[in-house]
Amino acid sequence: MNIGDASALSGVSAKMIRYYEQIGLIPQAARTASGYRNYADADIHMLRFIARSRDLGFPLSEITDLLDLWRNTDRRSADVKALAQARVQNLRHKISHLQDMADTLETLMRSCAGNERPDCPILHNLETEAFPAPGGRSHHAGTHANINERITS
Repeated sequence: MNIGDASALSGVSAKMIRYYEQIGLIPQAARTASGYRNYADADIHMLRFIARSRDLGFPLSEITDLLDLWRNTDRRSADVKALAQARVQNLRHKISHLQDMADTLETLMRSCAGNERPDCPILHNLETEAFPAPGGRSHHAGTHANINERITS
């Protein structure tokens, strides 16, 4: 089947299929005599595996590991479980970070009158405070706790 059909059946865009081939995540597709890519059912199965892995938050580097384990009939399920556990830890960290961000924004919104006046504590805080960047890199010591303290004092 052609790349359009493979895309429709796998849920992976044609552009991403080409990219996965380019970076070696999937093998190069067979080609027809006229040079068009030709995908087999096994290719669709692999693309669905990749799409599901992406949906669960696995980065491409870990999907490569998962594919290697999937193809290896001598694999240890403990290795697969370890990858999944590490992904869950990473997701929980991201969830915590997102919750902190939402809490901070809610605190800032409570400090804003939301009226016709130009003075806005939200904008002032964005201008003067630095918050931990995604991934835990902090530019300053601005945390949700001390933001609450500064706003309410």
